Amino acid sequence: MRAVQAKEFGGPEVLVSVELPDPVPGPGEVVIDVAYVDTIFVETQVRAGWGRDWFQVTPPYVPGGGVSGVVGALGAGVPAEWLGRRVTSLVSDGYAERAVAPVSALTVVPDSVDLLTAAALVHDGLTAAGLLEVTSVGPTDRVLILGASGGMGTLLVQLAHERGARVVAVARGDAKLSLVRDLGADAVVDATRGDWVAAARRALGGTVEGADVVLDGVGGDLGAAALPLTADGGRFSAHGAASGGFSPLDTEEAARRGIEVFGIGDIQFAPADLRRFTSTAHGEAAAGRLRLAIGEVFALERAADAHAAVEGRELVGKVVLKVADGRIRVNAGS
Repeated sequence: MRAVQAKEFGGPEVLVSVELPDPVPGPGEVVIDVAYVDTIFVETQVRAGWGRDWFQVTPPYVPGGGVSGVVGALGAGVPAEWLGRRVTSLVSDGYAERAVAPVSALTVVPDSVDLLTAAALVHDGLTAAGLLEVTSVGPTDRVLILGASGGMGTLLVQLAHERGARVVAVARGDAKLSLVRDLGADAVVDATRGDWVAAARRALGGTVEGADVVLDGVGGDLGAAALPLTADGGRFSAHGAASGGFSPLDTEEAARRGIEVFGIGDIQFAPADLRRFTSTAHGEAAAGRLRLAIGEVFALERAADAHAAVEGRELVGKVVLKVADGRIRVNAGS
């Protein structure tokens, strides 16, 4: 089968096309004929050699943690009705024509949701839905979203808006600010401005100064600068490291002000929750309440170009890899 490997740690050029044996499903597993592969920023960081304490990979390896496609083969003990179903799943080697997943990890894609949309929701959809539950975002909350124009940020803007919260979105540049405003942000703030913190404080409004919830998908100094924007007794989720590291938060200040801090460990969900949050994202998309901002779709063989585009941060919207060549068969009603 066709696949892409990272032959070593380094720049996008280390991603090369290879031919690998077709995977064989074990008991309780299926083989997914992959249609699309989700790409997320952390995959570019891992490819470059960052985060080895958290991500145990050794080159050469096949990147890719989430796919959409059609179940093409069943392992022992898997009910026959799974064959031909359109599904998404988290996997360990997604940059390939076929990927193995436990049947317990599959989420069926609703008929009204296409496989491109489903792939774009594999990581970001479930994480966004989970984050809003973990941080208990509700209709009286003022929510500040850092990195609001990214794959997950755009979903957080819409889902928080749907919950009735006041959403202040922080992004970079006119095109990205326009996007998040169009997706439902009540106010937008340009992170390239020297006075963005003061602008965000004004935009949050309210009788009590600050955000009830800060969702930090960026990390670094930008995230650290947002802690003072959190209201006393608020919630701060430091789940992102797109800047190269998680936010160096003053935990003593947070504790003194009664701010509950969540980290990356708080969104490592159990399998049942992964399926539940994925189904929530699928349902929102099927109902037309969730728009996917997809900047570009690259062929699998252009994975290096896709990584370069993600790292360049110039594209507005998410980057997805297309694997299927039209030969995937879908059972009627699947």
